[in-house]
Amino acid sequence: MNQPTTAPPPSTSRTAGSQTLARGLEVLRLVAGTPAGLGINEVAEHAGIHRTGAYRLLNTLCDAQLLHRGADGRFRGAAGLFSLSASAYHSLIAAAEPVLRRYADELGATLALIVREGDEAIALRVTAPTSGTYHVSFAEASRHPLDLGAAGHAILASEPASPGEDPRVSAARASGYAQTFGEVEPGMHGLAVPLDAGICGVPACLNLITVRREQAEAAVTVLQQAARALEAALV
Repeated sequence: MNQPTTAPPPSTSRTAGSQTLARGLEVLRLVAGTPAGLGINEVAEHAGIHRTGAYRLLNTLCDAQLLHRGADGRFRGAAGLFSLSASAYHSLIAAAEPVLRRYADELGATLALIVREGDEAIALRVTAPTSGTYHVSFAEASRHPLDLGAAGHAILASEPASPGEDPRVSAARASGYAQTFGEVEPGMHGLAVPLDAGICGVPACLNLITVRREQAEAAVTVLQQAARALEAALV
């Protein structure tokens, strides 16, 4: 009589799956965090896995549209990463969209909802005004270091003060806004207003970008009104 097949202990199976998932997530973070992209050999070396294993993980992540392979053979983050990020902030984005539209048109400037992810500021939503013949814009999902630009200072100002923090962050916390010139993009004026992290669920800000200094300076009160309107929509 045939003996029943003995299945491996559940814990062993779960551990094996977890290890594969953990490696995949490690590779995803590694590649997505390298704007210049990485080749298969580089991924294998950094992740400490065999080239064949790296190739399989990379192809799986590409099939999921989380990574893509460029013409140069290097792997980079793909648009699917932004979809995942956006879904994590669904309520915040839904509340922000009408606010961004209204105030972008009122100010005649591009506005963005920017949040903190690790040590970077990422643009979740970017809204250009519908009127006017000229305006500055930038891509959703674009990132820059938190220690640069009005948005980075405002996001840090939405958090409790920390020892040795940048004086510009302290000033933004006291005044309710941050303003910079040319820190992220040459020739660009940035204005940002911190959002209440407790209400938004994440350190965030509303950001205005323009080539006109007088426009940024004149927009402080209105952008603060926009921030309060967004917070009210989330309560």
